[in-house]
Amino acid sequence: MGNVFQLVWLIPVLPLLGFLINGLGRKQVSKTIAGIIGSGTVFVSFFICLLIFIQLNNGNIPKAPFHYFDFINITALKIGFDFQIDQLTSIFLLIITGVGFLIHVYSTAYMKEEVPKDFAKYFAYLNLFVFSMLLLVMGGNFVIMFIGWEGVGLCSYLLIGFWFKNTNYNVAAKKAFVMNRIGDFGFLLAVFWLIAKVGSVDYQHVFDLVSNTKTNPLTTFDITGITLLLFVGAMGKSAQIPLYTWLPDAMAGPTPVSALIHAATMVTAGIYMIARSNILYTMAPVTQCVVAIVGLSTAILAATIALKQNDIKKVLAYSTVSQLGYMFLGLGVGAYTGAVFHVMTHAFFKALLFLGAGSIIHAMSGEQDIRNMGELKKYMNITHITFLLACLAIAGIPPFSGFFSKDEILAGAFAKSPLLWGIGVAGAIMTAFYMFRLYAMTFHGKFRGTTNQEHHLHESTKAITIPLIILTVLSVIGGWLNIPEVFMHGGNRLEEFLAPVFAQSNAIAIKRPLTHSTEYILMGISVVVVLAALVYAWTKFSQYKKTEKEETGLGKVLQNKWYVDELYDAIVVKPILSIAKYFNNIFEKKGIDGFVNGIGKAVNYGSRQIRLLQSGQVGTYILMMVLGILVFFIIQLFL
Repeated sequence: MGNVFQLVWLIPVLPLLGFLINGLGRKQVSKTIAGIIGSGTVFVSFFICLLIFIQLNNGNIPKAPFHYFDFINITALKIGFDFQIDQLTSIFLLIITGVGFLIHVYSTAYMKEEVPKDFAKYFAYLNLFVFSMLLLVMGGNFVIMFIGWEGVGLCSYLLIGFWFKNTNYNVAAKKAFVMNRIGDFGFLLAVFWLIAKVGSVDYQHVFDLVSNTKTNPLTTFDITGITLLLFVGAMGKSAQIPLYTWLPDAMAGPTPVSALIHAATMVTAGIYMIARSNILYTMAPVTQCVVAIVGLSTAILAATIALKQNDIKKVLAYSTVSQLGYMFLGLGVGAYTGAVFHVMTHAFFKALLFLGAGSIIHAMSGEQDIRNMGELKKYMNITHITFLLACLAIAGIPPFSGFFSKDEILAGAFAKSPLLWGIGVAGAIMTAFYMFRLYAMTFHGKFRGTTNQEHHLHESTKAITIPLIILTVLSVIGGWLNIPEVFMHGGNRLEEFLAPVFAQSNAIAIKRPLTHSTEYILMGISVVVVLAALVYAWTKFSQYKKTEKEETGLGKVLQNKWYVDELYDAIVVKPILSIAKYFNNIFEKKGIDGFVNGIGKAVNYGSRQIRLLQSGQVGTYILMMVLGILVFFIIQLFL
């Protein structure tokens, strides 16, 4: 146990090894072997992460990052390939590898219809995704983080467009790739800014330097600019306004991929990056305000859209965008522990919801429209119970995990501004409504699908139901890791565990503690209104009857997602395409191509004219020679 830190390098290397074996040997390995390699490598990584977490929890904290080699070493800049292992890293490592492993196991059954070559390729992509995310959270500096950051962007493109023969899936993959590149550009500019001003990108060096007023080389303008640019990167990866539209379209990929992207990996990258850079954000109150406002706006906007979606995966996708908004709200008000806590609980219940949705879609022969479901509890008891408990968790009903993490964020918001809290509670009300609308329409009422679908309804295999059960247990008890002080003295173990990571921020942050009575009142109000929304949704949709009536007014606007995609298409995509078309016709075809082709035509024409001089008559050649000699003598004598 004492030497477990020597195994740190194995955590990302094992999934990378799985990627290489399944990727290079995809034509040779069987489905069974591919599944074992893909799942087994992630499980071993999880086991090592668990051992490291135990060591950290016992107080054995590495004093410095693990340095393996110099990644960049020039006169003015030295960047090492370093891994930083601390409390924050360990939490994310457990989420990535633990939830990732369950998704891998689930995938062995969900993707069984794929041919062996594609099955192995799928697991290779999953392993590469996990490797990239591990590199992102383990990196000891912003450059290594950025490498992992780009890696998850690439893998999202590969996995969203896995069924590439479908044109719509390819479009969704490209959309995710392009929108993430916009955010990545902001991240990269922030890194360059740090290098120019600090001369380093190492976390410890940068954070220790800026937290000391005597040695801080960054002005308020510098810190605000750097943090805003980093937040642009976070907006892309973690799907915040205005770079959020790619995430719902990412549902084009296989359902386990949706669970991996939405729960355990990619979308949490922005949360991790800001939590890691917490001292910078604490020193930039303007940026914190921007983060809080953008996060809360995203939470509300996505929640309103989810109210009228009928695709089961789309409802869950907009739910993810909304919950990510709450995490950014927590970061913006300085509730860093609350944001990380919600990342953890959200990973449990959102992975459960997506995998449950996959079980439903599998049983319904690919059907995703909840209007064509109903009465599924009769046929899918395990999926039904686990899905219900996940809905209770995300709605924030005590004592499920979502209640504790969301309450901590809302308490932090109230301490900052009661208005933020009020809007946050409104989002929680909508969350409860659309999730129980989804649950009621799916599992209750009369079955509204086809006779053939009803004939094939069945509970999923153990490879699918066992991960559901494990995630259900975590969704129920996960919140007990950080019980508020008002309920149990010393129950906030996660806050105590993460305290060293946020110590520099806590030392300078303005503290606005709430009284216990205030906390009780706030929790009471939020629980009552959420329960009211839950009951209303249940009453309204538990006996839902399918109708051909189309939505009108605001309902139609929400169903069409506030027409944001159409707006982006009108003000961004089409103008850029028009400009590109202009440059293509004028500069490319007529300018560059015209110049190049003109040279070719000139040479061709000139050669044809010169060819005429070659008549084949000896007399002509003698005459030209004599004329040449005369011209030569004239030049010599008279010029």
